[in-house]
Amino acid sequence: MSNKDLENEVREYQKLFGDVKSEIAKVVVGQEALVHRLLIGLITGGHVLVEGVPGLAKTLLIRTLSECLNVTFSRIQFTPDMLPVDVMGTEIFNPKEATFSIKKGPVFGNLVLADEINRAPAKVQSALLEAMQEKQVTIGRETFRLEAPFLVMATQNPIEQEGTYPLPEAQLDRFMLKVLVGYLSRDEEMKVVERMAGGTPVPEVRQIMDKETVLAAGRAAESVFIDSKISAYVVDIVNATRDPQSAGLSQLSALIEMGASTRASINLVKAAKAHAVLSGRTYLSPHDIKTIAPDVLRHRVTLSYEAEAQGKTADDIVSAILETVPVP
Repeated sequence: MSNKDLENEVREYQKLFGDVKSEIAKVVVGQEALVHRLLIGLITGGHVLVEGVPGLAKTLLIRTLSECLNVTFSRIQFTPDMLPVDVMGTEIFNPKEATFSIKKGPVFGNLVLADEINRAPAKVQSALLEAMQEKQVTIGRETFRLEAPFLVMATQNPIEQEGTYPLPEAQLDRFMLKVLVGYLSRDEEMKVVERMAGGTPVPEVRQIMDKETVLAAGRAAESVFIDSKISAYVVDIVNATRDPQSAGLSQLSALIEMGASTRASINLVKAAKAHAVLSGRTYLSPHDIKTIAPDVLRHRVTLSYEAEAQGKTADDIVSAILETVPVP
């Protein structure tokens, strides 16, 4: 593909995804940053972990996104008594014919909402995350490929931790992005209250794209140009989470117990390329990297007890790294 053709494609995808954002805005007030990150996950085939308080229209958002793309949506409410078959599906025995049939679980959707994922035990978490990583599910002796595009948006509550099973670091690493969602602004909340109190029906949204267009956008994102200096910048940022002293950040050494994995470097480049496409560009800039780096790294940096005692967060660590590592 020539540079001119790629530029034309990227501009078209920027317009289409802009229309998707506009349609979602008809239904969901605010949450622009989360919508943008979901689109990045959709383009790259990554998954998104959302941490925020309840009642911020996360379910409505991803359902509306599925309508804009004409893809299937399923929701899984995680509870402590769940089993892997509740997510993946199971074999059902037919006594009359003495045969087994497959009943597929809710993971067989294009957009899957894993609500309160940390309320389910590790065995259930692992079953879902295996599907996320391998893009396939094995039920009995049969293996089923999950239809693309496939995106899991998992949510967890940052406040109520009783009865929860926190995701281990290795499983957190399977999520491309972790997005922190806060309360709406005063004006945004006023709009929500007026809309709900007035009994205004939820407006219908138009289908903007289809599965093939989403997958084509992903292929275009893979073609976005990345200079070797940008690649080195990404590696330096991720390496600084493992060896802060080498980046001139010796004060962070006692605050980090474990740094980000190589998957972080890969995902940072992929997510930044999707961000460039959504911005209408065919090349990566340091701005793309700095914009998306906190979402890629915050769940991959494990803090020490000393950091927690000082009230430091992973975002504080990542922010210090981005301010210090030289920009090409």
